[in-house]
Amino acid sequence: MKEIILKVEGMACTGCENRIQNALKTKKGIKEVVANHQEGTVKIVAEDIDLEEIKQQIENIGFTVL
Repeated sequence: MKEIILKVEGMACTGCENRIQNALKTKKGIKEVVANHQEGTVKIVAEDIDLEEIKQQIENIGFTVL
């Protein structure tokens, strides 16, 4: 398992956290997604992960990955 923590701009509330979590949880190999708008982070635990694909998916729903 790999654990990755991304810095993400644009999250303002728990609704934003839920949008990111719901978008990523459906990806194959992802076991856990925890978004935190107060810290501006998204933690992803996965077996196999394509980091560029994850970043693109987050940006496609309106957030910026730093």
